[in-house]
Amino acid sequence: MTEPTRLAMRRRGFLAASLAGAGILAAPAIVRAQPKELVVGGASSQQTWTNEIMIPAFEKKYNIKVVYEGTRSLVNLEKMQKNKGSQYLSLVQMDDPVMITAVAEGLLTPLPKVVPNAASLKPGVTHMDGMWVNYLQPWVGIAYNTNRMAAPTSWAEAYDPKYKSRVILPGLQNTEGVMNLFLASFLKTGKPMAEAQKDMDAAFAKLKEMKPNILMAYTQEGQAYNLLEQGEAFMVYGSISTLALARKAKGAPIELAAPKEGTFSMPSGVALVKDGPMPEMAAAYIDLMLSPEIQAQLAAATYALPTNGKVPAPAGLDKLVIHPIDWANVSTNRASWVSRWDKEMSL
Repeated sequence: MTEPTRLAMRRRGFLAASLAGAGILAAPAIVRAQPKELVVGGASSQQTWTNEIMIPAFEKKYNIKVVYEGTRSLVNLEKMQKNKGSQYLSLVQMDDPVMITAVAEGLLTPLPKVVPNAASLKPGVTHMDGMWVNYLQPWVGIAYNTNRMAAPTSWAEAYDPKYKSRVILPGLQNTEGVMNLFLASFLKTGKPMAEAQKDMDAAFAKLKEMKPNILMAYTQEGQAYNLLEQGEAFMVYGSISTLALARKAKGAPIELAAPKEGTFSMPSGVALVKDGPMPEMAAAYIDLMLSPEIQAQLAAATYALPTNGKVPAPAGLDKLVIHPIDWANVSTNRASWVSRWDKEMSL
């Protein structure tokens, strides 16, 4: 073999080895260059509208893949707790009481100024100096069977003896059940709602007056709404708009009344995970969720009130009063309220 041939072979061998080495080193870079996934932790009940409205709009605008992990708020909290320092969730949609715990444990970061639509939110839906905001307000009313009764105008109507064994309540394990305590205290004392929320003696004293009328207290709403639709129950006292009006839309003979004393909204919060991946994209996701265009679509799809003040409320609900809830008080005392309920409200 001639010397030029040897040199050519050496050069080819060196080049092949160099390329192989480069391939090994380049592979992680190629992986890093692949489009990343924005992972959102939310509630299972929000999966449908998230997949049909929110995710397609965001992916189209930003050309990025979104993965939605639907579960419960406490499960999302546990994920953040276990992965502190190496988070994989970028943002979370959780109940307000769980948000309070997440803030206390340093798991959330304030919404930055790159969420400009947050400036258009209604009063009362931005919490703890912007640690989280409410993206929707599913409201609580009285669901009633339209074949059995006329629309109730007051929360006091459920106490009328003519509704003996015809009223269904959510239990205190359900968040909407906690709100019934506040209403009972308000009806008993006449105090402003903010003060009535703290008077549980009055709340339980009033609720006991309703016991002859209570058909059942539920933790799973399926049986309750079946009884309502069949006419066995006349009303569900403390019904969530997203549940009742969705069933109405499918043809059930039920309607949801907004009593004159005002009502509450279910806690529907969204926040950035501290040290979560892709913080800029996570902020953009929240900003789009709060935009007038998406808010209008979400409100229509979920039968909820929008939180962006530029989006009008659904017809007939423009004057609905939403009383704020002291969620810190709920978080601190709920366990004792549940224990008291079990003792004093057993049927």
